[in-house]
Amino acid sequence: MTRAISWLRKSYGDDVLGLLAFLCVVIVGFSLATPRFLTFANFDSMAFQLPVLGLLTLAMLAPIISGGLNLAIIYTANMSGLTLAWILNINGGVEAGPAAFALGVVAALAVGTFAGLVMGLIVAYVGAHPILVSLAMMIFLRGLGEFLTRGGDISGFPEYLRPIGHGVFLGIPVPMLLFLAVALIWHVLLRRARHGFAVYMIGSNIAATTYSGVHSRRTLTLIYTLSGFICALAGILMLTRFNSVRVGHGEALLLVTVLACFLGGVDPFGGFGRVVPVVIALFILQVLSSGLNLLGANQHLSTAVWGLFLIAVMVIRYLVANQRIFGKGKGT
Repeated sequence: MTRAISWLRKSYGDDVLGLLAFLCVVIVGFSLATPRFLTFANFDSMAFQLPVLGLLTLAMLAPIISGGLNLAIIYTANMSGLTLAWILNINGGVEAGPAAFALGVVAALAVGTFAGLVMGLIVAYVGAHPILVSLAMMIFLRGLGEFLTRGGDISGFPEYLRPIGHGVFLGIPVPMLLFLAVALIWHVLLRRARHGFAVYMIGSNIAATTYSGVHSRRTLTLIYTLSGFICALAGILMLTRFNSVRVGHGEALLLVTVLACFLGGVDPFGGFGRVVPVVIALFILQVLSSGLNLLGANQHLSTAVWGLFLIAVMVIRYLVANQRIFGKGKGT
């Protein structure tokens, strides 16, 4: 047990231990509050609900680490889903074959990746602030989607898509397997690859990074391109989960992705953040949401609780940072 704790602290920092402890406290608290919490049905429901938010959070993670932000993740995902839905509909809707689905997936991934590429090029080569660029892209995608769909839903898809959004493999929901696979790849990319090292350097000091010989513009472009790609995966998953697509699907999740990143120890000013603590933070938020729902609270209360968590995280970080500063001052 001691070795495991030491390994976790060495590999992922003290944040992971604190988050795991808090996750255990929340689980124990809700299990005592309602007998329905520690049931297979509840955990199965959480495992199906979390992946969409999880993928969108991973799409937000790298831009924040680099010192930026991607406000367009929701509408990038929805436009990708709309692209897949459109290709399925023109090929027969519920009668569309696997070839149409494969073509639609490629097109959806291309749309999401292209949206991220455009943002990355503007941020990297024009020098515009990521918040303004992603806000402009968000407005553009939302307006385009509303124009194409007239604000309505697109539904009626083949039955063979159901296992992607609702299926189980080896006892684990397929959406959760997809999320964990992407999280693992993202973790390796950020912690082991040269691109990940450049992302952290840019978030710490982009000017120094450029002078050190790192191609910062190329890295920034790739950051938002990959973010758009992950958004497209989320859009495809949303289509298979809900069996419909709409421009406004998941609008409330935007700020929750930012909350999950900050709760997971990501520095809002860039330069620091890990995938594993963010994944644990996502489980905490999902447990809170499901537990409050079982207690009869409405979704608005869950949103309020998430907001309080964000405030609490900022206060705790401020107190810890001050303690470290004053602690060093006393030592000297």
